[in-house]
Amino acid sequence: MNFVSKVKPEWPLRLGLGFMYIYSGYDLFYHPTSWYWAIPKWFSQIVTSIATLELYLQLQGVGEFIMGCLLLAWFLGRRWLQVVSVLAVIEFAGILIFTGIGPITFRDIGLLGAALALFIISLKSDFNSA
Repeated sequence: MNFVSKVKPEWPLRLGLGFMYIYSGYDLFYHPTSWYWAIPKWFSQIVTSIATLELYLQLQGVGEFIMGCLLLAWFLGRRWLQVVSVLAVIEFAGILIFTGIGPITFRDIGLLGAALALFIISLKSDFNSA
């Protein structure tokens, strides 16, 4: 029980979200066509007026991979954690708002909650250290 009292709740959230972003970032970059189903038709029309859907998904993958690395980087300052966690909140809220309810909605709700919890924890930690 002593071990549990020493673990900050931030770390399971950072590890879970960090590895999830590394996995999804890798898969988006190397298998972008496998993700076409996840993009709403109206959004893919906007994207394809600027670039190919494949390029967009690969760029999304690079961004998610970087976010995952930043979440796992314990040596970076609190501001990076706050930036990444708020970006994750925005991403999952956008997914839930703009893609509607589907077979994986439950997963996105949980990830939104985890990202929001991490953002709140990062703010409280920052406030308490000031």
